[in-house]
Amino acid sequence: MAGQVWSVSTSGGYMYALNLSRELRMSVQPVVKFRQFCDIKDAAHQGLHRGDTFHWNVFSDVATQGTTLTETNTIPETSFTISQGTMTITEAGNSVPWTGKLDDLSEQPVREIVRKVLKNDAKKAFDVLAAAQFDAAALRAVPTAQSSTTALTLTTNGTATLTNSIAMGKLHVRLMVDLMKERNIPAYTGDDYYCLAWPSTYATLKDDLEGIHQYVDQGFQMIMNGEIGRYDGVRFVEQTHIAKGSGIGTSAAAWAQGLSDWAVFFGEDTVAEAIAVPEEIRGKIPGDFGRDRGIAWYYLGGFGITHTQAAQSRIVIWDSAS
Repeated sequence: MAGQVWSVSTSGGYMYALNLSRELRMSVQPVVKFRQFCDIKDAAHQGLHRGDTFHWNVFSDVATQGTTLTETNTIPETSFTISQGTMTITEAGNSVPWTGKLDDLSEQPVREIVRKVLKNDAKKAFDVLAAAQFDAAALRAVPTAQSSTTALTLTTNGTATLTNSIAMGKLHVRLMVDLMKERNIPAYTGDDYYCLAWPSTYATLKDDLEGIHQYVDQGFQMIMNGEIGRYDGVRFVEQTHIAKGSGIGTSAAAWAQGLSDWAVFFGEDTVAEAIAVPEEIRGKIPGDFGRDRGIAWYYLGGFGITHTQAAQSRIVIWDSAS
């Protein structure tokens, strides 16, 4: 049986020792931040017995804009188009089994430890699923001529064509904000956009950020997990789980120049999450006459980017070809 056993010290034997500390110390955990930005307001109604595909409609503007009328002319007629997005509902989960012998001999609470380990695993798994949909965005921005602070080169097919060879600074943030505003990307909250990246990607920005207390007034205003400050209408959030590299979450090496890495700028209505069965902890029915036990986390749902066409994209990624 794969899992935790008494006979192997690193798999369970260490759970008993003379003068064993009662403190349950876990491995360091990465900062997971993507899932909190997924929209579940409508997708949460997916529920059970609704099939394995979730759909949503996107309505275009009218084909011909309205204009002034003369008294003797009829009001013109026009139309609009409807496109449909879809996501597939899939299962996700993981489990840790252990032996009854380990349960009976361990000084530390096996079930509690396994539960904590699996909760950490589930958080990271959902972050990977959400980040993959952000990475499906069509818009990629790179400083013109690789290092410009006055212009960006934008691609609309999901692939950067230039190598980014400069650290992201406040002038680049201004360019990204102007780009999003001119593409009519709606703000995430109030007049503010959000950006997600590694802490080191913000290195040249941190001294210029407004502190959270400077822009959050008295009363309720949402502060996102990992938020560190704001500049020029962008609120910045740090994450450390999704890998650095030429694609969000890929195994590719970090950017060759080492001065920066990807940063995801976005407004509202970016990635949806449809939930049929929310994540839950499930216990294994003991087998082998009660000698083996286990716990699993389980989830039935999915994530999907809401706007796949470049003209409607709500996400712009600070990117590099290598």
